[in-house]
Amino acid sequence: MFFLSSFVILIIVLDQLIKYLIVNNMFLGESIPVIPHLLHLTYILNPGAAFGILEHQRFFFIFIAVILIFAIVYFYSKIIKLNKLFQLGIAMLFSGAIGNMIDRIFIGKVVDYIDFRIWPIFNLADIAIVCGCIIIIYELLFITDKGTNS
Repeated sequence: MFFLSSFVILIIVLDQLIKYLIVNNMFLGESIPVIPHLLHLTYILNPGAAFGILEHQRFFFIFIAVILIFAIVYFYSKIIKLNKLFQLGIAMLFSGAIGNMIDRIFIGKVVDYIDFRIWPIFNLADIAIVCGCIIIIYELLFITDKGTNS
């Protein structure tokens, strides 16, 4: 479980460090090409969830994140009995939720910066949440022996 705890901390720290660098080195709305016409760093503040849905529901998202965090902590003893991939999915979901919750608490909106120009702008925490959900769904749908796989 040390690996997963370290992984969660790493994702949260990286997410917050990148956001700190973006906020303190770019102007809101500024876009810097990393790979022109493909990948840009674009600094925006997202008042909603992924892709801007449910805008201006700050306290709703904080509430959901807090419930998720408490549920994971409460069910910790059951989670450590699950297979490693399922644990990784939960760790990714947990770290992404915390990363974005920190923004909502202190800024009121989420800092987004990864811009592929054909998709809504997102951040590292969003990647962790989406990948975590994909892993969890995969595990629930395709892995039959959930308790003993490793």
